Amino acid sequence: MSSTGTRVEFRDVSKIFTTGGRDVAAVDGVTLTVEPGEILGVIGYSGAGKSTLVRLINGLDMPTGGELLLDGTDIVGMSEKNLRSIRRNVGMIFQQFNLLQSRTAAGNIAYPLELAGMGKAERKARVAELLDFVGLSDRGDNYPEQLSGGQKQRVGIARALATNPSLLLADEATSALDPETTQEVLGVLRRANEELGVTIVVITHEMEVIRSIADKVAVMEKGKVVEYGSTYEVFSDPQAHVTQRFVATSLRNTPDKVEVAELLERPGRLFTVSLTENSGFFGAASRLREKGVTVQPVHAGITTLQSYSFGKMTVRLNGDNAAINEFLSTLQQTTDIEEITR
Repeated sequence: MSSTGTRVEFRDVSKIFTTGGRDVAAVDGVTLTVEPGEILGVIGYSGAGKSTLVRLINGLDMPTGGELLLDGTDIVGMSEKNLRSIRRNVGMIFQQFNLLQSRTAAGNIAYPLELAGMGKAERKARVAELLDFVGLSDRGDNYPEQLSGGQKQRVGIARALATNPSLLLADEATSALDPETTQEVLGVLRRANEELGVTIVVITHEMEVIRSIADKVAVMEKGKVVEYGSTYEVFSDPQAHVTQRFVATSLRNTPDKVEVAELLERPGRLFTVSLTENSGFFGAASRLREKGVTVQPVHAGITTLQSYSFGKMTVRLNGDNAAINEFLSTLQQTTDIEEITR
């Protein structure tokens, strides 16, 4: 099993629906590129336009404007006949699995191979290969009702990989699963990307999914991509308000209102510091201690992404105010630091 990933390019792509006599832009002027073999995570709250974006990629919806290129071929305005040949290179993974209840796991995986006209012996070998790839070699004869949610989704991934696609689209593929099962399914997707070279576009409203698997992330709000970059860049320094909300719920790296109120009851000044690879906090804190100021961490959230560590730390400083102000002035030149007050 091997593939060369598809390059996906959006050039000012829009999709307008007319409902109740009113035009609604589900996708509004999106420009971004997914390189071959890359995993792009698209995140946003309900109604942000994520699922419409996926339907545009596989031609189930057609853009109202702009260009949408798959390996350099613009699919906007393409005939249904030509779209069918494009879709053979695109695998879909769904939130509710979409398995045929009357077929076994092996039968579900074999279905797209039957449609493609593959011979029985070759089909059987391919199904066995795919069941092994997703870790379900012993479940081929089980029907969907006999499988757990995670096993169903792994069958869904195997079926999506059956025709050896170069692009996988996963639309909320883990939102019906518990956290542990989610990680198992994401692990299979990661293997498909690393071992088969498949380009993957993951649609989700869960920042943990983005953090676990994506090379790059596009944050959508009201049809627009409001933030786009490497997962590390977006996580460590979120710019858009909606991104900051997602990151805050995922990392939980600042104290909440109740905790802040309790922390402010004790003497000293509170500061929240952003910690990145280039943060000058620890050196500055060491010099501050030499001036008799105590530096007490009271809250922190640190994580590692794409081989980089980052997070936030809330500290209480007790001592000479002039020394603290000098520390603050110096550190603000290289590091985001914010004082917490009543």
